Amino acid sequence: MKKYDLIVVGGGIAGVAAAVSAAREGLSVLLIERTGQLGGAMSFSLVYPFMLYFTKDAERRILCGGIFTEMRERFAKYGEKSWEFYKFVFDDMVTEAGVQVLFHANVFEVRTEGRRISGVSASTKSGVVTFEADNYIDASGDGELMFLAGCDHQVGRESDGLCQPLTTCFRLDNVDIDLFLKERPALNALYDRFRQEGKLKNPRENILAFTGLGKNVLHLNTTRVIKHDPTDAFSISDAELEGRRQVYEMFRFLKENSEACKNAELTAVAGHIGVRESRKLKGEHVLTADEIKNMVDFEDTVAVGNYEIDIHNPEGTGTTLYYFNGGEYYKIPYRSLLPKEYDNLLVAGRCLSATHEAHSAVRIMPVCACLGQAAGVAIAVARKTGRNGHSVDVELVRSRLEELGAVVD
Repeated sequence: MKKYDLIVVGGGIAGVAAAVSAAREGLSVLLIERTGQLGGAMSFSLVYPFMLYFTKDAERRILCGGIFTEMRERFAKYGEKSWEFYKFVFDDMVTEAGVQVLFHANVFEVRTEGRRISGVSASTKSGVVTFEADNYIDASGDGELMFLAGCDHQVGRESDGLCQPLTTCFRLDNVDIDLFLKERPALNALYDRFRQEGKLKNPRENILAFTGLGKNVLHLNTTRVIKHDPTDAFSISDAELEGRRQVYEMFRFLKENSEACKNAELTAVAGHIGVRESRKLKGEHVLTADEIKNMVDFEDTVAVGNYEIDIHNPEGTGTTLYYFNGGEYYKIPYRSLLPKEYDNLLVAGRCLSATHEAHSAVRIMPVCACLGQAAGVAIAVARKTGRNGHSVDVELVRSRLEELGAVVD
């Protein structure tokens, strides 16, 4: 059995960033992904677009730099608008870095020895396979590795455990985009009336749609599945059914009430319902909304962002928003990647240690990529200096991230 320097669980944008960053620093890396493609939510949940990753002032300073900037630049070289090309970008990056990728594999068991994870077992097409590594990164989104290892965590908000709603994204082609943008206010008013009259079951307060994927392509992130637990097998199964029911409901509403969409064709429905929130680590530091709003300057900052606190009502209609202005941005400490229980495990991406409110801001893909890079670099620095994830010199990590173009101040 081959032993790796690092095993990364989860091949979303955080996992790719972590695996590639560590491999480029000389580590042998295994990346375990349960689907057959990299990209996570942006690939199999059709999540689009990238939320804000630069300041709102005239300078428009890039906040999510480093490997996330590289990802965007590689995508731009294809000269295409379809996000399907990001799959090629991620494939190229892991291949060039020498990352061993294992697709169609589900980690279901974790072996531990004291404060160390010693191995993981995964169900694969070849049967059950066991792997060992000196270090591990949980970039699974749902925190599956840290959950199986018994790390302290919470699901949903603190008061009642409810998570932000789930959303099944879908895309329409053959839409008159210019006309749709003109129609949108009236469509929203009609949508609200239909919802109030019980003709539509979707509890979302308005139609959330995005353009930019092509001349006639409309992306809709507008379904809202509430009071389902993404970490419960039967609950998320029911959510998948409800999400697709809402997709069809919205498709019919647009076809029948929008002149811009009267000839629209349903060309894509997410293969996995989009999850905003599920398990969150309770680590060495739990990032709070007050710390984000006050833009606390942490000594161990490894990523920054300015996306708003964006809480889709876990119980139904309404979205709570708190915006950051101008050149404002908040900071995320390395300690929010550190579980209390293990020295050789880091948690990166949306399962980091944060409250329900703070998590709603830092869960976005650009920030997750930066957190993945921070975790991968931290493991590499720790290994090179004879330390572990808990004892690593964070200033050395921050310096290396800065050298790689990441923003840590």
